[in-house]
Amino acid sequence: MGSLESLNPATGEPIGTVETIEPAAVQAAVDEIAEVQPFWAELAPADRGRYLERAAEILAGDVEEVARLLSSEQGKPITEAYTMEVVPTVDGLRWVAAEGPGILADRPVKMGGGLFTGKRVAHRLEPLGVVAIIAPWNYPWSIPFGETAIALMAGNGVVLKPSELTPLLGERIRVAFEKAGVPEGLVRVAQGGGEVGRAVVESSVRKVFFTGSVATGYAVGAACAERMKGAVLELGGKDPAIVCADAELDNAVAGIAWAGFANAGQTCSGIERVYVVADVAEPFLAGIRAAAERLAVGDPGSWDTEVGPMISEAQAAIVTELVDDAVAAGAERLCGGPVDRPGSPGSWIAPTVLAGVTHEMRIMREEVFGPVLPVVVVEDEEEALALANDSEFGLGASVWTRDRHKGERMARRLGSGMVWINDHAYTHAAIQTAWGGTGDSGLGRSHSRFGFYECCEVKTVSWSSPRARDFWWYPYDETLGRAVRAATGLLYGGAGPRIKVLREGGGSLLRTGARTLRGGR
Repeated sequence: MGSLESLNPATGEPIGTVETIEPAAVQAAVDEIAEVQPFWAELAPADRGRYLERAAEILAGDVEEVARLLSSEQGKPITEAYTMEVVPTVDGLRWVAAEGPGILADRPVKMGGGLFTGKRVAHRLEPLGVVAIIAPWNYPWSIPFGETAIALMAGNGVVLKPSELTPLLGERIRVAFEKAGVPEGLVRVAQGGGEVGRAVVESSVRKVFFTGSVATGYAVGAACAERMKGAVLELGGKDPAIVCADAELDNAVAGIAWAGFANAGQTCSGIERVYVVADVAEPFLAGIRAAAERLAVGDPGSWDTEVGPMISEAQAAIVTELVDDAVAAGAERLCGGPVDRPGSPGSWIAPTVLAGVTHEMRIMREEVFGPVLPVVVVEDEEEALALANDSEFGLGASVWTRDRHKGERMARRLGSGMVWINDHAYTHAAIQTAWGGTGDSGLGRSHSRFGFYECCEVKTVSWSSPRARDFWWYPYDETLGRAVRAATGLLYGGAGPRIKVLREGGGSLLRTGARTLRGGR
């Protein structure tokens, strides 16, 4: 084993170390989880829920500690640490515990009359076994925490691979569940770099939940397919916002500024493209520029800081390159850009607004992952919809309008997994709602009842009376054939044909019915 040091992105100072695992040892760790998991799976869902309720109670008392750790290790402003990550997971635990038993309950299937009279069938959700969660650095608490909670509620064990940039938060997730009494060893943390992540994917885990880059997501999906296991992939985003001519501009400016600049723009579902109808373009641009210039860039541990540091110098360089490329191609930087903070060696970018952007620029095609809002002026909402859908990504989108019905019509035409009208991205904090996208934004869904389904095998369980045989069993003969033909007419034909059916096939029906009850020839 080696060690991994965690650094504060604002100051560069070390804040802690964790032990790493060798890739060759990952399978043994998964095997150890698999030894514990069956005992957990034997608990009734309501009993598992009580552990999660206890976890919510304990975490509510630990909110300040976790928020401070999140702010120092990831660089998220302390207010966002509370509102965007820690508090939503407390609420999420309570929902998982309360609703999980109902979601996981057997679902009877209505068989109706006719062919399957007397059959009793149900769909049962059963645990997969051990699942893997490979977490990102941008939301290193809320993303893996919610996925872990649902996986545990469904009866699984979990191996969690945190980002090497936020290892302490990964360890703290394990502690949060063990403090609530979840069996030790049911949640294991595999610390390390890409080779450890690859070993996790290639291990005997039954499913992989991966959040990260498109390129790595494709590789994870391919590796899972080769091993006949499932994968839920939440990859990149290039979320558009459409500002309609009838938008409430003050509200649109405030919401789009938050969704574009929160977490220093390092959000998969952050707004990275704005399409504003020409009728309101001038006041919108003036408003969004003023909103960006008002935001305080600084120490993420301070209550009044609104934009913290970039996670790394490398990420800041990507953002700067894309902005510079757009400006060189004719875009106008209205405000923002890299800034220096004396005594703070981290990488800082002030909220940036670009006007005069065209759809051919790289900044409109590639994921920026920084506090940048490129704005395109369009003639009307039809052009906005066409441009919004002109992307390989399809995570989220938003429409800003006073007209709810128009907003819902536009939502149906947007090619994304989620659409918010007069808001953006907030439902990630609401674990009862499904999360996921289309295209290069990924496969599958996390959160909600659909996230539960991703953590389960669906088993059909059927009961038939031992006192009767099915009519379609052997022997095959003319009597059976005539009876089946007659039954088709009776069950699915109109009233007129039924008289003819009974006259011609009634005897065969009676003989076949008697044979099924006797159980023989």
